[in-house]
Amino acid sequence: MFKLTTQVWLLVLTSLLLVLQSVSSARFLVIYHSKVRSRFSMVEPYMKALISRGHQVVVVGYYPQKQPVPNYTDVIMEEVAGGLNPGAGLSVDVASELFNPVANVIRIAEYGAHTCKTVLSHPEFIKLIKSNQKFDAVIYDLLHTDCFLPLSTKYGAVSIGVSPTVLMPWANDPMGNPDNPSYIPNLFTPYSDQMNFIARTVNSVTMMLFKVIYYFKSYRPSQELVRQHFGQDVPELDVLARNMSLVLVNSHFSLNSPRPLVPGVVEVGGMHIPPPQQLPKHIQEYLDSAEHGVIYFSFGSIVQAKTLPAEKRDAFLQAFAELPQNVLWKWEGESLPGQPKNVHIEKWCPQADILRHPNVVAFLSHGGLMGTLEALYGGVPIVGIPFFGDQRTNLANLVAKGIAVKLDYEEITKQKVLDSLRTVLEQPSYMENARHTAQIYRDRPLSALDTAIFWTEYVLRHKGAPHLRSAAVDLTWYQYFLLDVIAFIAAIILLFLLAVRKLFTLIFGSKKTTQKKKKEN
Repeated sequence: MFKLTTQVWLLVLTSLLLVLQSVSSARFLVIYHSKVRSRFSMVEPYMKALISRGHQVVVVGYYPQKQPVPNYTDVIMEEVAGGLNPGAGLSVDVASELFNPVANVIRIAEYGAHTCKTVLSHPEFIKLIKSNQKFDAVIYDLLHTDCFLPLSTKYGAVSIGVSPTVLMPWANDPMGNPDNPSYIPNLFTPYSDQMNFIARTVNSVTMMLFKVIYYFKSYRPSQELVRQHFGQDVPELDVLARNMSLVLVNSHFSLNSPRPLVPGVVEVGGMHIPPPQQLPKHIQEYLDSAEHGVIYFSFGSIVQAKTLPAEKRDAFLQAFAELPQNVLWKWEGESLPGQPKNVHIEKWCPQADILRHPNVVAFLSHGGLMGTLEALYGGVPIVGIPFFGDQRTNLANLVAKGIAVKLDYEEITKQKVLDSLRTVLEQPSYMENARHTAQIYRDRPLSALDTAIFWTEYVLRHKGAPHLRSAAVDLTWYQYFLLDVIAFIAAIILLFLLAVRKLFTLIFGSKKTTQKKKKEN
């Protein structure tokens, strides 16, 4: 009896020690410099989950908490001055101009250098850096600049990157993560992982081009700014990037297709999706009362639907009027000219909960990753109208899985809208595929948020977890692609062939000489 009691006590003590180890308080500095609300919405639950584990968080950004949160400190930035400011919303015309992927990458890279300059020179940020505060980890958005990496060196802290999309073309190399363009589409191309020769060629060339654009438009300007603010002896940003402990990626193989990831790169797609909550009463009643179901229509937090040209807006409205379904449209204006009886508008929508409602039968969307993940979670088929960024790739993956239909913005007419919606509404395979993919998406050992928390605390427990670091990051490009080995083997083969040829010449050449001499005699 005594032996059993001792074992029980040892088990309890061990469990307590593990709990204490996992929630040991750490201080996090979070640099989330983007003005895009949806990108902040991705990390906000993550930061609050860290607080719930006993950690402290200091957040440099543009979206302070409305009510004070214990152990959560906001360092509030001012509006971004000049340059592209997606936080203010983009008109449909501007968004459509970014459809060109090269122009899109240039704007993203320039915006990265711009925000780097804005944040590093901001009085509130300088005040924070000059204070005596200490941090155990620095978390930053690695979408378009690495200029905050020196903070990890300054504080002797663990460096954690968060990617709001699948990894950018330039974000794989620092982690040694494979990015083979033969089957891994870069997020600015309209391809799934099934590519023909032309697609693989375009994917390969654009991947290299985008890395070059990023280098000159974001990396070099950011490096100069870092030297100005942190000193001339600050290490190169690519060296600091290779020492990142962890990258959390807003993706999941059920949507973005399987791709190889080193241990330090972890998929957490959907960690922004909250537990189910009660919808506002009027929206709940509208969805509940829809006899034929509801089409939910939203262009997300950046593109403003109210800026649609009249002919495009009317094409949607005329198409909706001929459908039996109700339509819930996220429309930023006070009124909607020509609004049919079956269309209801809202300036803001609790999107994740709307897409969970059983009466929502289709999602008319721009294909943004956050909304796409929410639709995937809810098992809702999509009609997608892509504009820029990863939207075309997201939709290409969904089209390949039989979950979505793509509708190009330039081709929008009443008939095209009707045809696209009727395809996903009237062909049962779209709903079946969406629900099957939702089951795959939800079937994981930990939730996306719990996965992010586990690996964050893991790299803290293991002092940056250098054992996760891939040896690939220490190889030069020609070593990584084995070009030196290929050249060496080719040289050996060539020398061997030359030696055989020489030997052949010596043997058969001497025989010919002997025969020639015999003939002469």
